[in-house]
Amino acid sequence: MKSIASSLTIALLSASALGACAQAAPGGAGGSTSAMRADWPMTTTELPTGRGGSAHVRNSWVVNGANVSLEYGRPALKGRAEAQMMPPGRPWRTGADAATIITTDRALTFGSVTLQPGTYTINTQPGTEQWQIIFGRLKAPGQWGVPYQPDLEIGRVPVQRSMARAPVEMLTFHIDRTSAGQALRMEWGTTSVSTPFTVN
Repeated sequence: MKSIASSLTIALLSASALGACAQAAPGGAGGSTSAMRADWPMTTTELPTGRGGSAHVRNSWVVNGANVSLEYGRPALKGRAEAQMMPPGRPWRTGADAATIITTDRALTFGSVTLQPGTYTINTQPGTEQWQIIFGRLKAPGQWGVPYQPDLEIGRVPVQRSMARAPVEMLTFHIDRTSAGQALRMEWGTTSVSTPFTVN
């Protein structure tokens, strides 16, 4: 009987230890909901290379019934400083070549900004700790990403800058599932910025 009891005790202790490890693992199956982050399923369409040689893509998602897509150029760092490529204190096209655009068939709300169904530009204004995501009207298809056109601006949403989990050579957008719903995330180099949004 003592042998059986000892075996049961060891088994229970082992199971507890495994459970604790699973909870401590970042993004693991046993991790807390607030720490978990997973991409919404995404379809990627390769687009013609831009004038400057950067790859271009269209990423598409279905998020809570909304068809959302992002078209953008994907510049590579190629050893260059992030502050040089993402200059702080002024609007940046957040991509390469043509303006980065977001298209939706349902209203999306980012902070105080609501985008009705349609196509809009995305710029960002980098900062040391806080960034701003800037949404604007698309004046014409193929609109170039520079210079910035303040007369087309719709609104800005402040976001916190954080460190990417691993360095990202080519600029990349994601839509994450989070404990609060969903969030649009941009990563390049060691920089990661994201903003939650709702589908109306």
